[in-house]
Amino acid sequence: MKTGRVAFGRMEAVSFGKPVGDAITEEVARFDAQRVFLMISGTLNRETDEIDKLRRALGNKVAGEFDSMAPHTPRGDVIRATEAARAADVDMIVTFGGGSITDGAKAVQLCLANEIREQGEMDKLRAVITSDGTVSLPAIKAPRVPQITIPTTLSGGEFSAISGVTDESIHVKELFRHPDIIPRAVILDPEPTTQTPEWLFLSTGVRAVDHCVEGVCSNEAHPFGDAQALQGLSLLARGLPRVKSNPEDMEARLDCQIGTWMSMAPLASGVPMGASHGIGYVLGAVFDIPHGHTSCIMLPYVMRWNKPFNADRQELASVAMGSPGEDLSDLLDTFIGGLGMPRSLGAVDVRPEHFQRIAEQSMDTPWIPRNPRRIDGPADVVEILQLAV
Repeated sequence: MKTGRVAFGRMEAVSFGKPVGDAITEEVARFDAQRVFLMISGTLNRETDEIDKLRRALGNKVAGEFDSMAPHTPRGDVIRATEAARAADVDMIVTFGGGSITDGAKAVQLCLANEIREQGEMDKLRAVITSDGTVSLPAIKAPRVPQITIPTTLSGGEFSAISGVTDESIHVKELFRHPDIIPRAVILDPEPTTQTPEWLFLSTGVRAVDHCVEGVCSNEAHPFGDAQALQGLSLLARGLPRVKSNPEDMEARLDCQIGTWMSMAPLASGVPMGASHGIGYVLGAVFDIPHGHTSCIMLPYVMRWNKPFNADRQELASVAMGSPGEDLSDLLDTFIGGLGMPRSLGAVDVRPEHFQRIAEQSMDTPWIPRNPRRIDGPADVVEILQLAV
């Protein structure tokens, strides 16, 4: 008999299909926020009028801004954003941009609450991961400043209470967790995503596919996560090619956004990810490869390596993608290639001489120990990497 426990997150609302200006006005009023701190995409700020429209919607409630969050959310940028927010005495954070900004704001929430002022002090916020993948949370103060997120990519981090932050001094991506750092509201408006570069929108869409697939294929999967992840996978499998074919298809973009929301149900309800995510964390932190691209490269090969141990679960994913009976690894490879995404480690200049370092560092992520096919050591990770050459 299955056993488990689904802990529902502390997110209060998701608005979808409504223009950003209307939705943000309603959400900020609901919290009675008066001093809003904007953490925003520098590119959107400099090259489009999207941020100006956000400012106009918020009026004199904008108390400060930060538009310099680098990819992979480095600690240094988190501290700089925290100091700017602290100086502005803010009572809400609104993010507008990609996943690095979303994660950065979650970390800023913790830094504000715990009086963190220097990079080294962030160590006291960090989750501790044991060799079996169990996560132990430190005793820290809960954040007091709520976050509202307007995502322009499809990575899905806005739907989790996890912040991935890179310690740039050692090139390691670390996890910061607290149930209260999940954004209190998320606004899904497809219109601003037309400003997102095609490669970034589509590759982060594959990241969402990765959430669905690894969630469904986990040994710890449960019906609640399955139901949402399989529907999310279906929406993404249809929506991403439609966006590739017609970038102005707003219905397809919204389908991808909703599919991304649903893709996070397994992770948000306690189902661990697997080796695709574990290896991807290292590829991102060490080689500065975008996480969308790490999923494009690793997911099919991880499924191939895992298949002898979870072929029945992989078939569920093939059905959701509209191709029952087709090998999931081959199906993903064709799907990702059709989106024009990189398909090998060589395509992103990761070579066999790097594999041992990647394998050893991957073992310290929370996901490698929970991969459905047991990974006993770095040699098994190297075996997966060799498939992706």
